[in-house]
Amino acid sequence: MTYEDLQMIDKDNAAEAAKRISPQEIAQLVGWLSESEDGIRYPSLLILQSRSAIADDVYAYRETFREKLSSDNSFQRNIGLIMTAANARWDDGWLDGVIAEYLDCLNDDKPITVRMCVQHLKSIVPYKPGLCVAMALDLNAVRETMRKLVLIDILEVLAMIRAAKTNDAIESYIMDAMAGGLLDRKSKKHIEQLLAAEAT
Repeated sequence: MTYEDLQMIDKDNAAEAAKRISPQEIAQLVGWLSESEDGIRYPSLLILQSRSAIADDVYAYRETFREKLSSDNSFQRNIGLIMTAANARWDDGWLDGVIAEYLDCLNDDKPITVRMCVQHLKSIVPYKPGLCVAMALDLNAVRETMRKLVLIDILEVLAMIRAAKTNDAIESYIMDAMAGGLLDRKSKKHIEQLLAAEAT
C-alpha cells in the first residue's frame, strides 16, 4: 500500500480495503498511525479499525496501542483509545491489565479525548462488561459546554453495562443523572428508552 492508495480511502471504502491487506501492510499501517500528516494517519486508522472488526491480526499490535494511551499527543491518545476498543473482541486477558490506563483518559485535559474514551467503551462492554464498571468521571472537570454530551455518552455506556451486570453505584449514577439539571427532556427520554431497551 502506498501513500497514493491511502488518499483514496474514506469511511465508505475502508472496510473493503481492510479485507485485502497483507500482514506486511498491517505493520505499515500501524507505523503510519504515528505520522503527523492527517492524510496518512486517518486513512490508516480507518483501515485498521475496519480490519479489527473482521480479523484478529491487528490485535498483535496491542502494546503499540497501549503506549499511545499515554502519549503527549492527543491525536495519538485518541488512536490508542479507538484501537484498544476495536480489538476488545479478540482479547485473551490482556485488556484486564490495560483497562485502568484506558480509563485514565476519562480525566484527559482534552474534552474530545474524554468523549472518545467514553464512546469507545461501547466497543469494549459487549466483551468485557465487568471491566468497565470501574469507570468514574467528575463532570465538573469537563468543559461546561461539553458536560451534557459527555453525560449522555456515559449513560449510554452504563445502560449497556447494566444489561449485563449492574451494581448500586451504576443505579445511583443513573438516578442522579436523570434527576439532575444537566439533561433536557429530550435527552432524558432518549436515556429512558435506552434503559428500557437494554433491560429487555
